[in-house]
Amino acid sequence: LLQLVESGGGSVQAGGSLRLSCAASEYSYCQAWFRQAPGKDREGVASITIGRGERGGITYDDDSVKGRFTMAQDDTKMMVYLQMNDLKTEDTAMYYCAARRRDCSRMEDAEAYNYWGQGTQVTGSS
Repeated sequence: LLQLVESGGGSVQAGGSLRLSCAASEYSYCQAWFRQAPGKDREGVASITIGRGERGGITYDDDSVKGRFTMAQDDTKMMVYLQMNDLKTEDTAMYYCAARRRDCSRMEDAEAYNYWGQGTQVTGSS
C-alpha cells in the first residue's frame, strides 16, 4: 500500500517561506499538493508527473500561487516538494500530498487520487 508522509509545515509571517516535503513509500504516476482552509473545500495547488525530472510535467492549478510556489521532485528518493515563497495569510490551510497511478490530467479532481497523506498545517500570519 502506497503511503505518503508530509512534513515541513509551520507558522510564518506574511512574506516568509516554507518548504513542504512528501515522502512516498513506493512509486506512483502522479503526485499533487492540495490544501484545505477551514470551512472551504479541498483545492488543488500543483501536480507533478513522477519520473520526468526535477520539475517535469508540473501543473499549477491555483493561479494565486503561480510565481510564488514551486513544486519539484527527487524521484531517486521518492520525494516531492512544495517550495512556498512570499506566503500570504490566505495561504493558511492544511496541505495534503496525494498520489494516483494514472496521469495528472484534471489534477484538481481530489476524488481521482487514491492515496493521501495525513496533512501538514501551514499558517501565514500578518
